[in-house]
Amino acid sequence: MKNVIIIGAGPAGLTAAYELLKKGRGKYQVTILEEDKQVGGISKTVYYKGNRLDIGGHRFFTKEKRIEKIWTKILNVQSKPSYDDKKLSIKKNLPKKGPDPEKNDKVMLIRNRVSRIFYEDKFYDYPISIRWKTIKNLGVFRTISCGVSYINSSLFKRKEKNLEDFYINRFGRKLYSMFFCGYTEKVWGRKPSKISKEWGYQRVKGISICEVLKEGILKLFKIRRRVKETSLIEEFYYPKYGPGQLYEEMAKKIKQMGGKIIRKSKVIKINQKDNRIEEVIYVKNKKEHTKKVDILISSMPIKDLVESLNEVEKQVLTIASNLPYRDFITVGVLVDKLSLKNNTKIKTMNHNIPDCWLYIQDDKVKLGRIQIFNNWSCYMVKDKEKKVWLGLEYFCQENDWFWNLSDQELQTYAEKELKQIKVINTKVLDSCCIRVKKAYPAYFDSYQEFGKVRSYLNQFDNLYCIGRNGQHRYNNMDHSMMTAVKCVEHILKNKKKKDEIWNVNIDDSYHEEK
Repeated sequence: MKNVIIIGAGPAGLTAAYELLKKGRGKYQVTILEEDKQVGGISKTVYYKGNRLDIGGHRFFTKEKRIEKIWTKILNVQSKPSYDDKKLSIKKNLPKKGPDPEKNDKVMLIRNRVSRIFYEDKFYDYPISIRWKTIKNLGVFRTISCGVSYINSSLFKRKEKNLEDFYINRFGRKLYSMFFCGYTEKVWGRKPSKISKEWGYQRVKGISICEVLKEGILKLFKIRRRVKETSLIEEFYYPKYGPGQLYEEMAKKIKQMGGKIIRKSKVIKINQKDNRIEEVIYVKNKKEHTKKVDILISSMPIKDLVESLNEVEKQVLTIASNLPYRDFITVGVLVDKLSLKNNTKIKTMNHNIPDCWLYIQDDKVKLGRIQIFNNWSCYMVKDKEKKVWLGLEYFCQENDWFWNLSDQELQTYAEKELKQIKVINTKVLDSCCIRVKKAYPAYFDSYQEFGKVRSYLNQFDNLYCIGRNGQHRYNNMDHSMMTAVKCVEHILKNKKKKDEIWNVNIDDSYHEEK
């Protein structure tokens, strides 16, 4: 029996273990080493005084049937309405068979996708749509200016050297300056002109003014598209108690199949010899432990992986050590109500706004996005009838001034900004702060030479890199899980080249189309 060590119990690491144990026919002994006390990585759910936080917001939507099958096998899709849908008499096309979320906790909900941009105290569709409300918000002259700008960018395409060129070619300079430039700099701490265009190809590909116009026309004539970009989907799956619920259930199934998950175990060293990984050394309870390795699957940050290896080429070590990341803080905020009014036709509890996310396009505040957990799943909120539970998302660097604020200082800062942009006008009732290191692998600095690191790691016959941080690629959950599925296929079929694993989410067809 081959000894397989998996570093990291996020979506990728758990999927690799789940698939290998399921399809490996008893040939593999699988052990996952997870540094945190929880599984799920940045897709975990954090519990706080009866309320739950989704770190970053995770829509369960994919065009990959294999991934959807894993999700809905672990948590079956609801067949009866949820508490809020029942109370609001909202009808949804539900399966005939499945659990009732009012009676069963292990259930996948069907939720409506509503995300908008909050700019100059007005709401705009996300992504931007061309309809009367948008024109009214912008004003006729600014709308015309945006149109002229887009036509100009269409006639005179820029050579795409960076993310700024990518955005301007698809939206025009005017819309770029309004909705992309400042927000991108807020997220990444860099101007779009300093970020690789590759980020756009992975996260925004297929979305442009052309696509927005096409979508608007089709909706006008009530024509359904066979293929929809992820940013345009209208429904998605979501676990009753947040994404972490699915990964905790997956962890249980891994254990039932004979796999091991060692939590609170930090990998500190990986020994190699003759292009093979021989052993992994990790620390748990302040004691070092060594495990022999036949196969190593890593979803740990590439930077940490390379620095853990012995006898690494100097150039590779330098590139990996300087790979950039963006860190992240979520401030959970409990309030009685929002001052924002629901002026949509969507019915909501207590007439709250219906958004899952609000993108804050205001350069005067540091706040990037607001999650309204009531709208992801009403079961995420202890007092779903009377309270609103928010997740305020801030982008920063580990150990910068913002990262080092105390929890009380972060609460004060968050409350001040919420009042400044008129989201609330009452006192915050309670709050908590979640700091996440290396949440977003970034596409600048030494990333330009990342190919050399990838080539070096591919030399190890028994090493596989999967997941967002494991490949230093800004993947969604389904992309990360697909890298694990491809990895397991590679192992079971004893393939040599690993390109198929690395190539998930680099083609022109986004993996969250349907």
